[in-house]
Amino acid sequence: MSAAKLTSLATSTLSLLLERQRLQASHPTLHLQIISTNLHKIRDGVIVLRTTSDDEAAESLRAHYERLRGMFGEEAAEKAGLHTIPPPMPPSPPPLAERVPSPETTYEPYTDEPSPDPDENGILMQQRQMMDVQDAHLDHLSSSIGRQHHISLQIGDELEVHTGLLDALDTELDGTGARMSSARRKLERVAQGAKRNGSTVTIALLILILLILIVVFKT
Repeated sequence: MSAAKLTSLATSTLSLLLERQRLQASHPTLHLQIISTNLHKIRDGVIVLRTTSDDEAAESLRAHYERLRGMFGEEAAEKAGLHTIPPPMPPSPPPLAERVPSPETTYEPYTDEPSPDPDENGILMQQRQMMDVQDAHLDHLSSSIGRQHHISLQIGDELEVHTGLLDALDTELDGTGARMSSARRKLERVAQGAKRNGSTVTIALLILILLILIVVFKT
């Protein structure tokens, strides 16, 4: 695998590690297998680059691999078989040659800060952009969760209101049922009284009619 592909793979692995660190409390195994596989590929690629004499790219990727391995965690890395890559042995110094002073020798100004590597700066810039995008996505997700929480609270309030209305309706129905039962019992008592007194009224009417007939026939 070329150095460019290994750099791209390391960048995507960094994104997965950052997401895993943020959500590790709720998802402890998030992206675990993918990160382990990517780190194995990066480690193997660094070893291959060393054999092709591309020492500068191999050393930059080796340092990047060690940082990713540290973010992954020492215990998880040991379980996954992700061992550290030892730094290359320093080359033996060349034999000293006789120096001939030159009258036109120019000296560069001394500085303690090394010149930045353009490739490393590009990688860092890309990583910052990816982190900014991820932060924007997380902010949007947090805002959506907040809106959903507010809506759920409103639904809960409406449910409480409807529950109160249903309780009041049940109470009124119970009172209406009690009044209807009382009226039904009164009607039953009136009907029973009419049945008991109906024969007495009939006998009284017959006696009255008989008396009227007797009076009529006597006269």
